[in-house]
Amino acid sequence: MSLQHTHTSPGLRAWLGLLVILGPVLLVSMDGSILFLAMPRISQALTPTADQALWTLDIYGFAVGSLLVAFGNIGDRYGRLRLLMIGAAVFGVASTAAAFAPSAELLIVARAVMGVAGATLLPSALAVLSELFADPRRRAQAIGVFAAAFAAGFAAGPVAGGVLLERFWWGSVFLVNLPVIALFLIFAPILLREVRVTRPGRIDVPSVVTSAAGLLLAIYGLKRAAAEGLSAVPVLAGLAGLALLAWFVRRQRGLAQPLIEFSLFRDRVFTMAIVTGLLPLAAWSASAYLAGVYLQSVLGLPVLGAALLALPGAVVLTVTCVVTPFVVDRVGKRTALVACHLFIAAGLLLLLPVAVTGGAGWYVASTVVAGVGYGISFSVVADTAVGAVPAERAGAAGALAETSNEIGNALGIALLGSLAALVFRLQGPDLAPTLDETLQLPGLAPAMAAEARTAFVAGLRVVAAVAGVLHLALGVLALRRLPRSRVS
Repeated sequence: MSLQHTHTSPGLRAWLGLLVILGPVLLVSMDGSILFLAMPRISQALTPTADQALWTLDIYGFAVGSLLVAFGNIGDRYGRLRLLMIGAAVFGVASTAAAFAPSAELLIVARAVMGVAGATLLPSALAVLSELFADPRRRAQAIGVFAAAFAAGFAAGPVAGGVLLERFWWGSVFLVNLPVIALFLIFAPILLREVRVTRPGRIDVPSVVTSAAGLLLAIYGLKRAAAEGLSAVPVLAGLAGLALLAWFVRRQRGLAQPLIEFSLFRDRVFTMAIVTGLLPLAAWSASAYLAGVYLQSVLGLPVLGAALLALPGAVVLTVTCVVTPFVVDRVGKRTALVACHLFIAAGLLLLLPVAVTGGAGWYVASTVVAGVGYGISFSVVADTAVGAVPAERAGAAGALAETSNEIGNALGIALLGSLAALVFRLQGPDLAPTLDETLQLPGLAPAMAAEARTAFVAGLRVVAAVAGVLHLALGVLALRRLPRSRVS
């Protein structure tokens, strides 16, 4: 696969082009987390059900993750810059629709469209960036800035949401996208150039449809079962989703140009890199969402206060992402992968002492310690995955690394969020499926409110414990199974 490069060395155009590209990158990553502190406000305004609240949060990540590889192929065929422009325009329109959505159902639809548009932006932005920097060394530096911006967007999302909600209504967290999109649409045609692959492969539409539908059905069934208990609808939906995913995997093995090359997973280094892209994002998204509810609905903090408490962890995550490549040169990728999981495990387990009457300090400590691990994950996953496979398969490996981040972000809220919902349903007063819905019930007795808050905190602790133990186990596994020579 060869790209048509027109510049041999980066100049002012290249660096200005990088700056323009970072705008959509920040938006795509930030919109995966900006609702974590906004959900209590959205719940008050739109009164979503427990299912609708979770779908509002994770439909975006599912749409991005399930379509990243497909849109990468579409961009190869029809032009990366063209797809980037279309995706940015659709992202802006969908953001406006989300900001003024009059119901939870329409908000979910708008978020889904934002996710589809977001899936066009990441792979195309990275390909256009490669055209700007033909020199490998400069390109590596630019990609490092790209990764740092992506990490900063995830980390800054809750903080930005909190600051906006202190002054404006909940829809402002979506309207903040519009100035960035407008600037991109103005300057991108001037500073960026089209990129195509000379011999693009065909796009297997059934693979795209079955992978997306299988994920959505499987997660829908799981969430319904967690929120309402086992019944025919969630069981059948879950089984149908698993069947579609199994058919998807089987189909990929028979395609000359599969959507996902599952044969790459035969390499243990590649597999560990992908898992390190998925699980940390799952833990981070679930803990950030649940902690946002905890700080506001249990401890009673204002939204700006909750945002400021998230700031130290966001700073640590971003700084770690920037300095990790320099540290990896000294200690090696194997050590970095092990340290990633151990730092995240330690940070998550620091959430166990939180209580109904206090725990803000434990939350800050948790985000700071875990932020080191999250920053390492952002920095080393793609490079490790690409380095583990032959050069001719580097594109497929890079796409899977990006996809693992987005799917992890969505799965964290879907799976771990459903676990927290299950604990709340079993231990709470059983008056409503979520804490915010329970606290908004008219005439709620103080004893029932206290019981609901206690049940929510129990769910938060269970999620932290489960995710922490999983990361601890992966850290030990990486230490024992990764060969020193290939990832040092």
